[in-house]
Amino acid sequence: MLYTGPVEYADERKIRPRNKRYYRVLHWPIWIWVFFLAPGPLTFSLFAHGFSVANSIWLGAVLVGTGIGLIRGKMPGCEPKPYILRFDEDRPNPLYRRVCYTFAWNAVLSFALLNLFGLAWAAVTGVWIMGLLYQYVYLPLCVLILLLGLLGVLPRVGPSTKGEGIERRYFYGSVWSVTIAQTLLLILWKAMPHALAATRTGSAIKLVLYAGTLAAMGYAAWSGKLPRTRPILPGELMVD
Repeated sequence: MLYTGPVEYADERKIRPRNKRYYRVLHWPIWIWVFFLAPGPLTFSLFAHGFSVANSIWLGAVLVGTGIGLIRGKMPGCEPKPYILRFDEDRPNPLYRRVCYTFAWNAVLSFALLNLFGLAWAAVTGVWIMGLLYQYVYLPLCVLILLLGLLGVLPRVGPSTKGEGIERRYFYGSVWSVTIAQTLLLILWKAMPHALAATRTGSAIKLVLYAGTLAAMGYAAWSGKLPRTRPILPGELMVD
């Protein structure tokens, strides 16, 4: 489908020669969250039963690892100066960017897909299988996404940054959609009375609101109405 929404042009964007310290530090919690979510069954246990010793150990490891990445400038947004200066440049995509964005895609896709399937299953059958999904399905799904990242198939993880102006909108659109939908689902899970939540009707309500939020935010992102979801084009070529 042809995109007809607002766009930006690479030659009209102001080039930032360096990233300010607060800008770099503000990106650190993002990557803490991305890598903290990586062990799906452990994350499911956190939301189902609360913080455990295993969660604490893993969080400590993530803080150390991402802290080193922050100090060395080896995480997207944490670099001393931006790596992407022009969004239509054909430059090699550094390994740290490919690794970070691959794990970010895993955090976005794996939880959204498993929760969507689990809610649909509960709404149709009345059987809650979310724990089984995270125990047996999360790892194969995670491995598949990491493999796609290794092959450079996912947006922002390819060998070149040539398509960054377009691919970034797919990434941020997905992040906006899944983050807001997941937050809504968490609120419903905590706020909905147990007597209703445990029924097929309760599961159907959560499914409709969750899927509807994903669709609505996805459309808003596709329309370029959310931050960082407008295509960045090279500009117009003038030929005499």
